[in-house]
Amino acid sequence: MLVATGLVLFMTLPGLALFYSGLVRGKNSLSILMQCFAITCAVSVLWVICAYGLAFGNGGGWNAYIGGGKWFLSGVDVNAISGNIPETVFLMFQMTFAIITPALIIGGFAERTRFPAVLLFSALWLLLVYVPVCHWVWGGGWLQQRGLLDFAGRTVVHVNAGVAALVAAMFIGRRRGFPATQMPPHNTVLTVAGASMLWVGWFGFNAGSALAANGNAGMAMLVTHTAAAAGSLAWMCCEWLKYGKPSALGIVTGMVAGLGTITPASGFVGVGAALVIGLTAGTLCFLATQHVKRALEIDDSLDVFPVHGVGGTLGTILTGIFADPRLGGLGFSPGATMGDQVVTQMIGVLATATWCAAGTLVLLKLLQGMGGLRVSPDKETEGLDLAEHGERGYIL
Repeated sequence: MLVATGLVLFMTLPGLALFYSGLVRGKNSLSILMQCFAITCAVSVLWVICAYGLAFGNGGGWNAYIGGGKWFLSGVDVNAISGNIPETVFLMFQMTFAIITPALIIGGFAERTRFPAVLLFSALWLLLVYVPVCHWVWGGGWLQQRGLLDFAGRTVVHVNAGVAALVAAMFIGRRRGFPATQMPPHNTVLTVAGASMLWVGWFGFNAGSALAANGNAGMAMLVTHTAAAAGSLAWMCCEWLKYGKPSALGIVTGMVAGLGTITPASGFVGVGAALVIGLTAGTLCFLATQHVKRALEIDDSLDVFPVHGVGGTLGTILTGIFADPRLGGLGFSPGATMGDQVVTQMIGVLATATWCAAGTLVLLKLLQGMGGLRVSPDKETEGLDLAEHGERGYIL
């Protein structure tokens, strides 16, 4: 579990940071690294102060909706046990999930948002949106009681982040020049390197969620790898057919789609299901990306909603199908049929998306009134590296 925890943190620093930094223009590359690093620090501090208790503590009469207690980790010591591991290890493992979720969101409004607004939004969003959903799904809340199957966080992490990114992208508005001006990644090598780190780190994300070194963890790792490979190939082929050439950016984005979509199912399904889920994810997320950017002209800068939001919805619902033992899965929630489980999975997605959209919108309106979200047109043209941090990502 210590290794799995390190792998999940490795997904954000340096994996996601490099993946996102390579995708933006050079004048904003350092700002992305700074945002990922600062979010990691802020979430870590909030987690030990109150967020862990709200997510996994006992909320008394409100326990179906929110936890409580364990402020500053009171009542937690090195000998306290959560399942088969010390609670200190469990809370650290869960902290890394809380870190990467708001970090994912910044891809929706990259290259145009003030650094103080990003940091404050991430902190408040953690407490208002992430923590309640985490409690609902994993902390003994109403979705867990209902029997929602989410092994490693597709609703908690990916649907949550995807919906928040979409709402933020629409509220803050497009980058100057979008969609008429081409805004290609400034360094695809960084993006591929970061994506490769995400692939490796995801084994901690999914296999670690078994909270044990056993066959369930081994199968989670196997299906995670299989879905990533299938998603990569599916996206690559879609792009090849549509544009005549396969791209490095496309194949790594397909990998992220495959990884994210298998996440809720990883502890419940077999290899055959992983192949289907990965291929479906690579195809549908590719089509969703085209639709959001080209048809709807929504500037979700780094495709957070099409990849994570759509993939999260798809993976959560497919878990309700492929968990069937007749399809090689480990079974549904006690007493549930396939139909019951699919309904529960859909309720989980809808509840998460609704709460996230409402909470995100409230926070954005609040921050807009406090000091504004967006940098000035001149600063956007200059680039956030210099305008917000007084530094350059590259000195050439």
